[in-house]
Amino acid sequence: MTDTEYTAYSDTLTAEGWPEQNPMAGSATSAASQDTALLDEYSRTVVSVVDLVAPSVVNIETRMKNAQSGNGSGFVIAPDGFILTNSHVVHGAAELVVNLPDGREYRAQLVGDDPDTDLAVIRVDGSQLPYVRLAYSEKLRVGQVAIAIGNPLGFQASVTTGVISALGRSMHAQSGRLIDNIIQTDASLNPGNSGGPLANSAGEVIGVNTAMIRPAQGICFAIASNTAKLVAGWLIKEGRIRRGYVGIAGQTVPLHRRIARFYHLPLETGVLVISVEKGSPSEQSRIHPNDIIVAFNDEPIGSVHDLHKKLVGEQIGAVCKLSIIRYTEQLTIYLTPRESR
Repeated sequence: MTDTEYTAYSDTLTAEGWPEQNPMAGSATSAASQDTALLDEYSRTVVSVVDLVAPSVVNIETRMKNAQSGNGSGFVIAPDGFILTNSHVVHGAAELVVNLPDGREYRAQLVGDDPDTDLAVIRVDGSQLPYVRLAYSEKLRVGQVAIAIGNPLGFQASVTTGVISALGRSMHAQSGRLIDNIIQTDASLNPGNSGGPLANSAGEVIGVNTAMIRPAQGICFAIASNTAKLVAGWLIKEGRIRRGYVGIAGQTVPLHRRIARFYHLPLETGVLVISVEKGSPSEQSRIHPNDIIVAFNDEPIGSVHDLHKKLVGEQIGAVCKLSIIRYTEQLTIYLTPRESR
């Protein structure tokens, strides 16, 4: 570049400003702005969920007969004082004290306790309490936002966020019974979170936080809200769960599309019989491994959870009608559930 050319170029810079150093800088700025907007929207979603759910989340102090004490979380499910929590939080407690986020303190009574699902309902003598709505957990999808609220290590109203990592997990309750339809999440849980709500982005409770795996990071579990609704309803009604026993192990499986169409089945899934216990009602009714249960008393059965819902209360001791698929044939079988011991 000659001196004349350099002077002309310098004059151009003075008049018009410096040229862009990176032609992609504009698009990078735009992408950063979009990312910021997405993060702001996510933050607003979490804040709105916390504003909606947190007022119903309580701290439960327990005092045992041996003078030991502990604490956990719970949440109000009805304005007249019914509170859902974990069985292992309140089981065996001689005294229960509930602290609300607004500072109110109540003595609580145990309504019902079900160690087999690790769920319990307690009640305080209050009215017009803020309460939450339990979602329909069968519609959950892996990857959805999950927001946990509780009182870990005594720190009240702590919030952690994550996603639903997996659905349909199983885990053993402290009673030894297998709990189905467990939600796995990476929202961090700590001691004291037990019994608190796991919420979705709409502010509905999708699960009851119950356990974490130590020393693993990001592997935590919640009992699905559908299970919680079923169990809470029976605990409020009868104080315990009367479960029917039929003597099978099963799992939810998809139905072959041709079979579903041929028999006009309304659901795309059923319950595959994995094994049948000797001497059980199922063996006596000649149910076989590899049968697929698709209806119970003429109501569709699409999952293990659906079958569990039918095997409670008034069905015990009554003759029940099952519709099954055996190979490619639809059969009707009658059996009488016994009360589980």
